[in-house]
Amino acid sequence: MPQKLITIDLDGTTLNNQNQVSPKTIQVIKKASAAGHIVSIVTGRPYRISENIYDQLQLKTPMVNFNGALTHIPHQHWAGEYKRTINKAIVFDMMANRKKLQLEMIAAEGKHTYLADHLPPSSLDFFPTTLNQNQHLSRNSLKRNPTSMILFVAPHQEQVVRNIVMHNYGAQVDIGVWGGPNSVLEVVSKGIQKAKAVAYIAHQYHIDRQNIIAFGDEHNDAEMLDYVGRGVAMQNATPIIKGIANDVTEFDNDHDGLARYLENYLYLAN
Repeated sequence: MPQKLITIDLDGTTLNNQNQVSPKTIQVIKKASAAGHIVSIVTGRPYRISENIYDQLQLKTPMVNFNGALTHIPHQHWAGEYKRTINKAIVFDMMANRKKLQLEMIAAEGKHTYLADHLPPSSLDFFPTTLNQNQHLSRNSLKRNPTSMILFVAPHQEQVVRNIVMHNYGAQVDIGVWGGPNSVLEVVSKGIQKAKAVAYIAHQYHIDRQNIIAFGDEHNDAEMLDYVGRGVAMQNATPIIKGIANDVTEFDNDHDGLARYLENYLYLAN
């Protein structure tokens, strides 16, 4: 079997419903790596809450964060590392108009930085529950252009804020909506998507597009699953993602769907 590039989303895909990696998944990913395949995490998560999963899977390959805005190999220098940032002036503009736009929280992130002007609601568990003095977002603390800006908005203001950001900065940025009950917008550099990061990694390892297999479950996986040679939707994926994919796992993310599919597809059972 030719070497494969296997790109895996985290939430709803590699992780179960308790946001954990199962022993079965760890075992199969280790077997795939040992067989010579390249396994890469490709996630919308920032590095700060995906590094531990990368380490659990014992990977040494590139990881993609912020839906493609950062591609790097953790714990080492990699000449191929790249990041796409947004102008910090956009963050400052949101801060200046915070009350008018009814923004409940603004956060700016990079590979190793997290700055926020307020603590998030307790329901947003992707964010720190305390802010150290050096994590408070201000004109003085935000010294470099961030990779991502998060806006937690009042529900009735979501479309208003989207329209304002795109009207003022649409040539420079794209804005996405997080799933779930909260109104959370994420602003990243224009044109960022997982598919471009996957193509970049494949080029670095000289892997043909037809030898890339990708797993996902949500809207931010759409371009990735459509681009690769074999796009696989999780059993728990949205109907749109299942419609884009070449195949659907027999089991969902809470029953080792990714691991069982890979085990059969790569003949790793023995």
